[in-house]
Amino acid sequence: MDLLDFSDCKLYFEDALPVEAERLIAQAAEDYGSPDAEMALLRAHLIAPEHLTVLVGLYRYYFYQHRLADVLIVADHAKRIAARHLGIPSDWRQIDEAQLGTAAAISFGLLRFYLLALKAESVVLLRLGRIAESRDRLTRLAALDSRDHLGAAKLLEVVDEFQCDGAADADNPSLNLAAA
Repeated sequence: MDLLDFSDCKLYFEDALPVEAERLIAQAAEDYGSPDAEMALLRAHLIAPEHLTVLVGLYRYYFYQHRLADVLIVADHAKRIAARHLGIPSDWRQIDEAQLGTAAAISFGLLRFYLLALKAESVVLLRLGRIAESRDRLTRLAALDSRDHLGAAKLLEVVDEFQCDGAADADNPSLNLAAA
C-alpha cells in the first residue's frame, strides 16, 4: 500500500461541515491570539464534535499556543473517531497490517489521517519529554509503513541518534530533546 498516493480518496476536510461550525472556525481564524478564538473553536466542537475539520482546528490552535497537554487530548479524540469509522482497534498497539488493508478499503484518506495523527502525537510527546511513549508510537508506525512514506522511521532514527548523543553529553542541558 502506497501511503503517499491519496489522489483517489476523499480527505477529511471535504466532509460537509454545518454552516454555523464553519462560521465559527472562520471567526476563530480572525480572532486568533485572543481568548475569543478558543471559544469559537469550542463552540464549533459542540456543534460538530466528531468532525475532523473542527478537531484539526482545535489541534492547531492548542499546538501554536504551546498547550501540548490539550493537543494530546484532541489528537487522541480524532484518532478514536477515525478508528471507529475505519473498523480498527482504538488502541494503536493492536493494529496489524491486515487491519490496515481493510481500513484502506473503507477510506484510504481517513486511514492516512489516522496514521498521521499518531505521528503528530509522537512529535508532541517528544516535545513534552515523554521519549519512551513517543518511541513506542514511532516504532509501531515504522513497522506498519515499511517504505517509510510517513517518515516515522526517519524520525525514530533522529530520536535514537539524539538520545545517544544526549547520553554522551548529559551535562549539557541545551541538548534536551524536550525543549519547547
